[in-house]
Amino acid sequence: MKYVPSKTIITKTKKGSWFGVDYNMNIYRGCNHGCIYCDSRSSCYKEENFDEVKAKENALEIIKKDLNLLVNKGIVGTGAMSDPYNSYEDKLNLTGNSLLLLDAYKFGVAVTTKSPLIVRDIDLYQNIAQHSPVICKITITCAEDDLSSLIEPNVAASSERFKAIKELSKAGIFCGVQLTPILPFINDTVENIRSIVKMAFENGAKFVFPSFLVTLRDNQREHYYQTLDKIFPDLKDKYIKRYGTRYICAPANLKKLNETLIKECVKYNLLYRMSDIIKAYKKPYTLDMFEIYKILKT
Repeated sequence: MKYVPSKTIITKTKKGSWFGVDYNMNIYRGCNHGCIYCDSRSSCYKEENFDEVKAKENALEIIKKDLNLLVNKGIVGTGAMSDPYNSYEDKLNLTGNSLLLLDAYKFGVAVTTKSPLIVRDIDLYQNIAQHSPVICKITITCAEDDLSSLIEPNVAASSERFKAIKELSKAGIFCGVQLTPILPFINDTVENIRSIVKMAFENGAKFVFPSFLVTLRDNQREHYYQTLDKIFPDLKDKYIKRYGTRYICAPANLKKLNETLIKECVKYNLLYRMSDIIKAYKKPYTLDMFEIYKILKT
């Protein structure tokens, strides 16, 4: 494990940020999941050798310092640039210990991961949920394990991730599926969407949030095409012909996929709009004006 210096770890997000988080926290740099589509490899992030995981030096001490300096409580998001439950986390426990700090300082948490290791920290998420919002998003792109093993080679099978959702749900944690990305010509089928929504419901998910596209830009595009040549040798030419050098690559059947997801989520009573998901996981901690009036009156 390599360590890199860092002056700060918890940073303020912009208003209206992803899943309503107030702060970002990235304890690790890089990721060894090997997902062929990861946009974090893009040159704009200036991360050399992205597939090598590096931890930030004195991470817990820096997080404690950052939390001490924050005047406003809020929700800390983690998992945006690198998975907080990578293969080293089992021994290092940096993410687990950071949750202890978030609990101590009364902050909420929004985590994104592909790893079933998240269930190790169920008790920590339960503790945080006693005072602040908690949302656990498990990224799942393929209903079939065989396909997920090709595009996410170093990640637990999709079936194992669904089991993690089931355990989180049984423990009372607000959790669901982050269905992103959808790769044209690979997992962009109606059957895949239907199956993921159905399995999400069967395992206790509260939501399925989709992003029906993949982003390709400098560095990541080259990596993606090189990998396609190895595992789907007929697809690179299709991408080049259809998308050229576009940054956002959406499947041809985008409208049909979106209609399918909405129909299936309504069928199983699952949330799919980000605004509704944010409202639902924050609701137990939000007083409306009528409730505030009753409290002030008493």
